[in-house]
Amino acid sequence: MNNDTDVLIVGGGAAGMMAAIAAAGEGSRVCIAEKNEKLGKKLFITGKGRCNLTNACPEDEIFDHILSNKKFLYSAVNGFTNADVMAFFEDNGVRLKTERGGRVFPVSDHSSDIIKALEKCISSMGIRVRLNTGIKSLIISDGICTGALTESRERITAGRVIVATGGLSYPSTGSTGDGYGFAEDAGLKVTKRYPGLVPFIIAGDVCPRLQGLSLKNVSVRITRRQNGKKLYEGFGEAMFTHFGISGPLILTASSEIVPEEYKDKPVLHIDLKPALSADELDKRLIRDFEKANNREFKNSLSELLPSKLIPVIVELSGIDPYKKANSVTRQERRMLAELLKDMKMDIVSTGGYDEAVITRGGVDVKEIDPKSFETKKIRGLYFAGEVLDVDAHTGGYNLQIAWSTGHAAGVSAADCHQTLLQKPMNY
Repeated sequence: MNNDTDVLIVGGGAAGMMAAIAAAGEGSRVCIAEKNEKLGKKLFITGKGRCNLTNACPEDEIFDHILSNKKFLYSAVNGFTNADVMAFFEDNGVRLKTERGGRVFPVSDHSSDIIKALEKCISSMGIRVRLNTGIKSLIISDGICTGALTESRERITAGRVIVATGGLSYPSTGSTGDGYGFAEDAGLKVTKRYPGLVPFIIAGDVCPRLQGLSLKNVSVRITRRQNGKKLYEGFGEAMFTHFGISGPLILTASSEIVPEEYKDKPVLHIDLKPALSADELDKRLIRDFEKANNREFKNSLSELLPSKLIPVIVELSGIDPYKKANSVTRQERRMLAELLKDMKMDIVSTGGYDEAVITRGGVDVKEIDPKSFETKKIRGLYFAGEVLDVDAHTGGYNLQIAWSTGHAAGVSAADCHQTLLQKPMNY
């Protein structure tokens, strides 16, 4: 078996496959080494299996949604934009649609169609794919990376190596942090890692009782327990789970807050009726109670709240559930309005890597050239995708980062390899 290649890609996820396609498009011989039995294993489950592959917002707005090291990504994202990503998949036979919030999905709602398009492109370009091939270590000598050793001690020689192994999120898909070890072995700094875009674990029994209930168009605020300082505020959709609360709004909130803040158990505030002021909500309650006439209080909120939420709100309000609605006092009504505008929950912690959409932290971007994605210390070694210390909001932005950084690394590695063949490079 010929184990010599121009560009070796370690990892066959979103960034790795795009890097391979970009490098092959520049005329390089490319090999992908993937530890799993198939390519795109994590990509398959993204977007709940629908694959939110990018966001259709104006190009410059993408940077508003990048949370870590956005300046580092300017060149890559501008070099392979969200429009370029959409055009790539459409040119490769995938019909796309744009949903609420600019989220882009395949029309089929099947992530497998995205993976098939990538695999078809990989096959047509003659890219060699080695499945079930875990990489044990990189081959580095005199500051130059010349290949890798597989877990079976097989040597793969390469002119350039791109590490696109992903992070630590969803470890069942093979994301076990291998790339961080490769970076540290190469003498590169790796920042502290945390689960990113994760649900909140909430104290008490309210969330289990509300499990499965989705709240659309709610406002959320998170404050520091000791002094009430606001840590996050946003508007969107949330969903209760058996252990806490999740949904796009909550996932975004989880990555906007410095991880250390969770040690002090911050407070989650939910405004169930953000479109109404406290006074407007009080007037709405007056009308509802008048309409309910002689019904019991527990049966008077059906036009205001989802049925699953009503028993919880009735209990939290402290109002006698059997009291006639038209007998609820002004003070009780005001307290109920305050509860609906500020339903408080104690955040115990966030979910772990098994539930994290992405990893926060990674290979320090100061170690990486932002245009080529080659390391500044090791010649011929590149990093792309989630393995880097970059992350963004939910909504397709993290996959955009993967496509853009993979593309930049692939083009650069191929170009540098061709240059290397023509003349020595001076570093």
